[in-house]
Amino acid sequence: MRVFKFGGASVKDAKAVKNVTKVLQKTGFSNLVVIASAMGKTTNALEKVVELYVEKNPKLKNSIEDIYTYHREILNELFENKEHPIFKKIIGLFLDLETTLDRNKSKQYDFIYDQVVSYGEIISTTIISEYLNHQGYENEWLDARDFIKTDNAYRDAEVHWEITLQRIKNKVNKNTLSVTQGFIGSDQNNFTTTLGREGSDYTAGIFAYCLGADSVSIWKDVPGVLNGDPRVFKNTQLLSHVSYEEAIELAFYGASVIHPKTIQPLQRKEIPLYVKSFVNPSGKGTSVKKGQPLDPYLPCYIVKKNQILLSLSSLDFSFIVEDNISEIFNLFHQYHIKVDLIQNSAISFSVCLDDRFDHFDELLTKLKSRFRVTYNKEVSLYTVRHFTNEAIASLEKNRDILLKQITRETYQMVVKD
Repeated sequence: MRVFKFGGASVKDAKAVKNVTKVLQKTGFSNLVVIASAMGKTTNALEKVVELYVEKNPKLKNSIEDIYTYHREILNELFENKEHPIFKKIIGLFLDLETTLDRNKSKQYDFIYDQVVSYGEIISTTIISEYLNHQGYENEWLDARDFIKTDNAYRDAEVHWEITLQRIKNKVNKNTLSVTQGFIGSDQNNFTTTLGREGSDYTAGIFAYCLGADSVSIWKDVPGVLNGDPRVFKNTQLLSHVSYEEAIELAFYGASVIHPKTIQPLQRKEIPLYVKSFVNPSGKGTSVKKGQPLDPYLPCYIVKKNQILLSLSSLDFSFIVEDNISEIFNLFHQYHIKVDLIQNSAISFSVCLDDRFDHFDELLTKLKSRFRVTYNKEVSLYTVRHFTNEAIASLEKNRDILLKQITRETYQMVVKD
């Protein structure tokens, strides 16, 4: 039993969808669950739909039409017979999307977001499933919302593991090919939820854990896990072997190849993870397993853009102590703001924040009533795991450094962009 995950880049157009069949030809397609993301930049486009809807912007209809046209062009390349049922299915899904917006009564942005953006994965997997059937790869399309049950923390839902385990274990056929969606689940009222941006990797981990899979393979547009993003850092190298612990560290600090939550369910059952290139399926890629040392052992570079550096001090210059810090972290949790770096002194407390859901301005109002507040928006957080002096010197050159921190294995700095 295996689980494959294909991201948006690996199904971005008709050629990419056809390539999925080539991967399955080389790897085999029985005893397999295929998890797919929305096609290309569809998630971004649907996020724009949500914004236009909330603003009551008349461009909403055109925005939806553009997304339909994009998928229709993919269909036209994949299916010569324009009477194939897939064409009506996709029209039906776009009508469902419009109906969802028309009938919505909620003013909660995060709720609306999940109901709308999830259509990207539903549409994508419907096309992929039908195309695989068309090519002789008989498969069963599964709605992930029937299997992955969560709380109602929309846009960042927590999985109800016991219910999810029973549903996947009892209802997924291990002996066939199944196609389902990444990123999405549903709450106890069957409203759609999402697992956090880029959460399709996490979905793969969930299904693998619940099915007791032999392995998970994530198919990317890179050869595997590199020691840095090649779009940012020069002369990056492939990491052949990574331990679970190291992968969790890299993901936590912001390495984009693996979603931070993906490793945890795999580690519990010691299910190996492979990150491979969909361009070169026979390439060795990267394996993530228990206890294997980082190979090759070299500095790993990570950058997170669009961060916020926040510094707090007490209004009366008293110490920032445990009670204050507990209060501050409760507010971070309340506003769904992720903390990526912490530095504390007697009278000040500095953190580098990831404001994933644009709640910082609301948080700021709360903080200003209790603390002296200074902050810098649009800063970058650079992290180097297994740093060397040469790596640090190269990274710091000509940078406007606002804060830096060094531990035994990890170097971090916050810089102005």
